[in-house]
Amino acid sequence: MNEQSNVFEIVEGKRRRLAAGWMILGIASLLIAGLLAILLVLSRTPKIQDVFPLIDFFKVALVVHVDLSVTIWFIAFAGVLWTLNGRESFMGLGYAALYVSAFGTVVIALSPFLGAWHPLMNNYVPVLDDKIFLYGIVIFFTGFTLLLLRSLLCIPLVGAATTGAGAQRYGLYVGAVIGLLAMCTLLWTYLSIPDDANALRYFELLFWGGGHLLQMLDTAIMLTAWVWLARGAGLALNLPPKTSIILFSTLLVASLYAPIIIFTQQAGSWQYIHQFTGLMEWGIGAPVIGFALLILAALLKSKIGDNKSHLRAALISSIILFGAGGAIGFMISGINVTIPAHYHGVIVGVTLSFMGLTYYFLPLFGFNEPAVRLARLQAYIYGAGQLLHITGLAWGGGYGIARKVTGSAQGLDTFKKAASMGLMGTGGMVSIIGGFLFLIVVLKAMRSGRKS
Repeated sequence: MNEQSNVFEIVEGKRRRLAAGWMILGIASLLIAGLLAILLVLSRTPKIQDVFPLIDFFKVALVVHVDLSVTIWFIAFAGVLWTLNGRESFMGLGYAALYVSAFGTVVIALSPFLGAWHPLMNNYVPVLDDKIFLYGIVIFFTGFTLLLLRSLLCIPLVGAATTGAGAQRYGLYVGAVIGLLAMCTLLWTYLSIPDDANALRYFELLFWGGGHLLQMLDTAIMLTAWVWLARGAGLALNLPPKTSIILFSTLLVASLYAPIIIFTQQAGSWQYIHQFTGLMEWGIGAPVIGFALLILAALLKSKIGDNKSHLRAALISSIILFGAGGAIGFMISGINVTIPAHYHGVIVGVTLSFMGLTYYFLPLFGFNEPAVRLARLQAYIYGAGQLLHITGLAWGGGYGIARKVTGSAQGLDTFKKAASMGLMGTGGMVSIIGGFLFLIVVLKAMRSGRKS
């Protein structure tokens, strides 16, 4: 990686192959999640939901879709960045992490077809309350833990305060520390959950603390992606290394409050739940706003050539969606579809940054350049579709439409309620088109052969 410009250079050897493996795992999980997303949107869209008998499968598909498109995709992409920025050592541990994670992913994806059912719509990592699915989750998180350990051993911090590349590596290291804290929190919670908790409450408590920390990890990785996208798109980004260090450190300092919570509060108590929520909100806000303002200032001053316009489109769409999702979070009042409007915006903001960086990585991994015009169109279609999607959900939330329900249970008894869910469904279908366009662009670049 170029120390001065923050732009990746071609990486050769085992590191490139291992990083490409993580990228392929992430893309494969998105492909399966995209197929499930079609069923999810159809099952909540007025009129269409009455034609297809999808309601019974809705929650099962939703569980697997969320785990593939959020947890696994995000962690796999973090694996790409940690591998590219780490030393070429402990490669056996690196491949073990990849293979174990991939095996866990296969088990999760196949579990509904192997008899796993009983969906539980707990937050962060929803589950199917069947052994085969739970085995898949345990296997995947085991691979993730191996990935974290190797990343902490291999990412160098030399030059963090003096070079742009060093500051970016520091941000990735912060993400790995937060990830390890998330796994420790998950283990501690598993050992301390009250024995009388029913299944839904059990998994809600199990993933509550660790889930909040995983969101902070995703944010750290997204911020590094924003910077690399800005540099890759040719933006004149005024971001001194020490500024990056300060912004990333706010995430780190906030995450270090997690052990205080778990050792001073009973798992599931009011204080436990609200302190983890506050930790995430206050820890994420400052670094996101700081990086976003610096990047937006550079966007306003810069002119981007057509050959970089797809990176700029992904960057702009990511910032808008993450910002919109964050703003909707302040509108949450009660348990309704405003909540998924909030987290869909934030999640898609992260996803768009990873999609853009995937386009940038393809030629660095030896594949062909992506089709720039189609890639640019994809970023805007996916972003616009998701913006409509979360707008419809936020609108419907204002009328009290319940979350995690479908069909007649939504209670669409007025025109405005039906219109809000109609907008949600339209935006969802547009975003699905954008999601499949991403897969088309990427798979076409991969299939057309490696560069010499």
